[in-house]
Amino acid sequence: MNITASRVPQNFQTYWRSLNNAVADVYVLIINLRRQILNQDELTFRGRLDLMADNPVVTAVVQLLVNDLARAIYAQSSYALEYQTLFDEMTKQLTYMQSFLTDAEKLKGKHETVKTTLIDLRELIYEADDLVIDCLIRAAYLDKQKSSTCCHLSPREIFFRYQTGKKLTAINKRIVKMHQNLSYYVTPIFRQPSGDSSGTSTVRWTSQVFDQSQIVGLKEDAIRIKGWILPQNEVLHRVGIVGMGGLGKTTITQRIFNDTRICARFQKKIWVSVSQTVNEIEIMKSMLRQLQADDSGSDGNLLFKICQLLSSTSYLIVMDDIWSIDSGWWDRISCGLPKTAGYSSCVIITSRNEGVVKGMGVVEERIHRPRPLNEDESWSLFCKVAFISTKEIYKNKLEEIAKTILRKCSGLPLAIKTTGGLLSSKKQNYNEWKRVSDDFHQKLAAESRTVMASLQLSYDELPPHLKHCILCFSIYPEDHEIKADQLVRWWVGEGFVHDKGSDTATDVAFSCLAELISRCLVEVVQPRSYNGRVYSCKMHDMVRDMTILIAREEAFSSFDEGGKHISTVDSRRLGVTETINYHTLEGNTKLRALLLMTSHSIPFSRSIGLATVNSLRVLDLSHVNLDSISIEDLCQWISSLKRLAYLNLRAAAGLVELPYTFGRLWGLQILILDECKYLTKLPASIATLPKLTVLDIGNCPALRYLPQGISTLTTLQELHGFKISGPTNTEVCHLGELECLTQLRVLQVDINEESIIEDEELTALAQLQHLKLLSINANNCEGANIIEKLNNLSPPPCLEEVYLGHYYGESSPNWLRPTSLPQLQYLCIEDARALNAMNPLFWGDAERTWRLESLCLKYLPRLETEWAEVKRAMPALSYLKVSHCYKLQSFPCNVKALGVWNKDEDEKEDGKPEDVAYQPEECQTTP
Repeated sequence: MNITASRVPQNFQTYWRSLNNAVADVYVLIINLRRQILNQDELTFRGRLDLMADNPVVTAVVQLLVNDLARAIYAQSSYALEYQTLFDEMTKQLTYMQSFLTDAEKLKGKHETVKTTLIDLRELIYEADDLVIDCLIRAAYLDKQKSSTCCHLSPREIFFRYQTGKKLTAINKRIVKMHQNLSYYVTPIFRQPSGDSSGTSTVRWTSQVFDQSQIVGLKEDAIRIKGWILPQNEVLHRVGIVGMGGLGKTTITQRIFNDTRICARFQKKIWVSVSQTVNEIEIMKSMLRQLQADDSGSDGNLLFKICQLLSSTSYLIVMDDIWSIDSGWWDRISCGLPKTAGYSSCVIITSRNEGVVKGMGVVEERIHRPRPLNEDESWSLFCKVAFISTKEIYKNKLEEIAKTILRKCSGLPLAIKTTGGLLSSKKQNYNEWKRVSDDFHQKLAAESRTVMASLQLSYDELPPHLKHCILCFSIYPEDHEIKADQLVRWWVGEGFVHDKGSDTATDVAFSCLAELISRCLVEVVQPRSYNGRVYSCKMHDMVRDMTILIAREEAFSSFDEGGKHISTVDSRRLGVTETINYHTLEGNTKLRALLLMTSHSIPFSRSIGLATVNSLRVLDLSHVNLDSISIEDLCQWISSLKRLAYLNLRAAAGLVELPYTFGRLWGLQILILDECKYLTKLPASIATLPKLTVLDIGNCPALRYLPQGISTLTTLQELHGFKISGPTNTEVCHLGELECLTQLRVLQVDINEESIIEDEELTALAQLQHLKLLSINANNCEGANIIEKLNNLSPPPCLEEVYLGHYYGESSPNWLRPTSLPQLQYLCIEDARALNAMNPLFWGDAERTWRLESLCLKYLPRLETEWAEVKRAMPALSYLKVSHCYKLQSFPCNVKALGVWNKDEDEKEDGKPEDVAYQPEECQTTP
């Protein structure tokens, strides 16, 4: 059910939409659960879940519960069958509630009851999800204990099932209570007349008309775009302007649209304001009206008229504020636009979503991304608005505090103009403006909804799973650079994303991050050079403020009235800084994620409030200093976190050994221990973790081996820092065990002088048919036996990336050749100081060349080769990085220091048009 609330007062719509969605979600959840609880194949069940996930009615919270239920049923279906009656009761009660809500669009006015019910419903969903996770963990435990014939009848098991049934019964009672509350309080509101027009939803509208006096900056933006569209070298130019809300995309386009040279260049110009609700017929009618033509007729007739009127002319069409092209409306209109030889035309598209612009046919080289205003530009724009009718004396007097306020706008033009308008209405004195500065974010949100409303449009357009993902940014400090791997592993650990087809949950999470970047809600700080994968990112301050408002309203995490992140007994997610008070967590049963942010210490003890928290799914203590606390107490607490899915102890100072009790973390999916330089031993119990998908023990120099039994971790998808051990020992893991880990996508192997690889283990890697990335760190092992073994390894042909580091062979390994690795896209050879030539097999032949797109060569002082040979063997190469390779010849970049060659940038330089001088005069536009 998708209820329209366009006539509901604006301050009520958010509450009602969330409640309606959540109730519908739980209803669909239970119906599907009841249908699928019988013995059906998992593929069918998963397929139906995918359909549910694609339905816009399904919200993020319930998607998590749906996925957990799916896994619970197939992990231990007896639990679900045992509580059939309780699930049936839940179905019945939710059916009643669903029927009651069918007249929702008539609802108006009072909303506190609905708000309270929404809070209760959210709590119910979280509790139900916890219950399902507990069943999953219990099922994993029983599976490990299945050799015991009576394990299912143990007193502990009987008690667990009793408690589960009791909790399900309580959930059902709460649903009944919700229904009763809504029936009693909300039914009278249904009967009220719906004549109040105050709730009419606002549609954003733009036009080509603009006020030149209010524009600051943007000159360089206009010059660049005019340089693309003034030349008449293409039949139809397509240009995109992409950026976050309020950045000035429309203003730039208005400036170009009204430019004198543009007016002379194009015979006909059309401006279409599209916005979120696309009406294809209205778009075409608007185009016809601007062409001074009759706008009556059918769809096809309207498009035919447009085509006729634009044929044999050069035209400029602006499609402003595009949100989506999913319905195919643009394809239909685009097909009707004439592309007449000799008449060069142009379409300019503005959007907050890079994917939309590219989907409309704009290539990367023709996408312009406006930058925020600099300090001088921000001040100039602010003065135009705030001091428009004020004497210069006030301007000088208030300049210091005004610039402090401006810095909080972070160069966003809409925020600057809104702030200027807000301050222009205040008394012109320092204390009044100081109060605005001290309480800036609250004032901006409370007294002018323009900025936040504009930004929230982008949030509202997100699919449900991305809404949870973006709210995670709210707990990071202002201007904080966020490591992408930490962020995506958090999403995986909390269950915001899951495996999808052949993509792992981590792959899906990185795709989600890329989507948020594409939608201009997240900024890239450090991308990977050759394929753009994000290493670190950040969020614009104003977008962060928006996420804080929503996160607080949705109880995603806790903030005080001023937007400061705080810890409370009700906190669900907590980012730890130096100011966090752990004692306020006493009695907290809701905390799902705790991450160290700017603090590297955690004053853990048995008496601290944090020690009572046992509900965590995500615990990130990376770079924590453990020297001043009881590691035993901390590890004992961690071992008690039965729902923990993601544990990060990266670079934990003072961590020497993991306790055996970590083997109790039955739900653990991700364990990060890299850069723990004092870590010497992993417990054998680590091999009993049934859900582990990521194990990272890279860069742990004191760790010499892994315990035997790693081969039982058949769910592993990433293994970093696998140690090939020394002399045969029944207690350590050997290379041969890897052949059982058939789900591996990423493998990083460490070799040392003591490593032994048996002949029968040389083909172990060949069994890993899903492996995408292989990294081998040979640690400059000079032994002839080790070099020979490395030379004769058999990696799988599916590899896409290979890293070979500290290799001491004089020639590249035999397996490093295009015939053995036909899918390889990236190759990095680093610190191979004895390497003087590539194996002849490396170069292939006329019929067998590499598919490599990127090549990295670092610290190879003896390697000799010609650039011509590289180009012949790697025709698809587009990115090259070289450093300290003194004997390379004729390469297109510096080979002695750091040199980079990018094929695309070279081609851009070759075809770069000359800048067009900007002329600010406006032309007259026809209506």
